[in-house]
Amino acid sequence: VRPAAVFTRGFASVTDTAAREPVSKVAEKIVPDPARKVVPESQTSTVKDPQPDKDAKTKTFHIYRWNPDEPTSKPKMQTYTLDLNKTGPMMLDALIRIKNELDPTLTFRRSCREGICGSCAMNIDGVNTLACLCRIPTDTTKESRIYPLPHMYIVKDLVPDMTLFYKQYRSVKPYLQRDTPAPDGREYRQSKEERKKLDGLYECILCACCSTSCPSYWWNQEEYLGPAVLLQSYRWIADSRDEKTAQRQDALNNSMSMYRCRTILNCSRTCPK
Repeated sequence: VRPAAVFTRGFASVTDTAAREPVSKVAEKIVPDPARKVVPESQTSTVKDPQPDKDAKTKTFHIYRWNPDEPTSKPKMQTYTLDLNKTGPMMLDALIRIKNELDPTLTFRRSCREGICGSCAMNIDGVNTLACLCRIPTDTTKESRIYPLPHMYIVKDLVPDMTLFYKQYRSVKPYLQRDTPAPDGREYRQSKEERKKLDGLYECILCACCSTSCPSYWWNQEEYLGPAVLLQSYRWIADSRDEKTAQRQDALNNSMSMYRCRTILNCSRTCPK
């Protein structure tokens, strides 16, 4: 899916900005202005690595920019050139170096740098992933493009608004529910077999890479819970210690919450865990 189609939700697209208002509608038809001169992404505002060495291994990064403090300004792609010899191996290393040394206005989320927190989820070269786990392609002839997660409202630059995602997560009551106290007043015990059923479920870090890669979630995200939240819901349904299994299943038993899944499996392809 080309970026202009992916990012129509919320704000103007990157490529055909003259044809839109700052806030656009989902599936709005893009009509390019024939009178507007098209400027290639590589010729937009460019920031280069200062004083590169003679043997510099330079690579170009095109990064999505949008500033809410300038509501009349359209989103754009800003170009940065870095010497990979002075940059760490991961995309997050490149973003941190750009912010620290070239452009302090660049905004993105990050925390653990180990693929644990999910903060740095973004769309890199067309794939939803974690910037801290995504290696920088060493082929300097190929330019990299970095966008926020698709079909999300944008707070600023690469920072998506996760409000709806977390609201949906809270709706499935992601915690142990039971009325019966533990027999000895201590922990709720499980057999090894019961515990093994949770493998592959509890590891989710709520980065939203899967949900924002799902076309069904793009079109119905106000009602369809999406793969991440459905996984979290099943994690508690499958937990032998929980006593609200029937109520959890009833909450999902409608036409929208769960049954909008079309087994496209973009979620499986993009999950960093």
